[in-house]
Amino acid sequence: MDTAAGGREAEGSVHPAADADADGPVAADIQAAAGVDVRTLALGATSGTVPLARDFTRSLLYDWGWLPAASADARAAAEDVLLVVSELVTNACLHAEGPELLRVVRRAKVLRLEVADLGAGQPAPRTPHRSGRPGGHGMFIVQRLCLDWGIERSPGAPGKTVWAELAAPA
Repeated sequence: MDTAAGGREAEGSVHPAADADADGPVAADIQAAAGVDVRTLALGATSGTVPLARDFTRSLLYDWGWLPAASADARAAAEDVLLVVSELVTNACLHAEGPELLRVVRRAKVLRLEVADLGAGQPAPRTPHRSGRPGGHGMFIVQRLCLDWGIERSPGAPGKTVWAELAAPA
């Protein structure tokens, strides 16, 4: 279902990367065959969660050749990824009892960022958006920078996963 804020919410939705970070060679073979690379960072009650998530994601961008960037556009794409990670993790810290997990899923043309938390809230861009006021810009930024974003919930389970997808650099 579409949220009033422009993101999508799905109950019990499953996507190809949902179990792709399982241990073992079979999971790795499935990921490689599908052209998907999934990396996961457990966050929990870690101090310095936002910088930790950014550093983890920055390392992935280096591993995947997004950094160092070959052009200004590629550099901007990498910076957008880091900004969206910061916003999603910060929102989970401020509004959702803290993030539990960051998952980064790389496909050929799309990078998907997922932040799981135990909160029951509904992330949404503040409406109306007031650019001159402090705070309340996180989901507005996510909405503007991403191809799509949304929320996934599992029936009967606490929390949610907020996800956002960005285009891979050309």
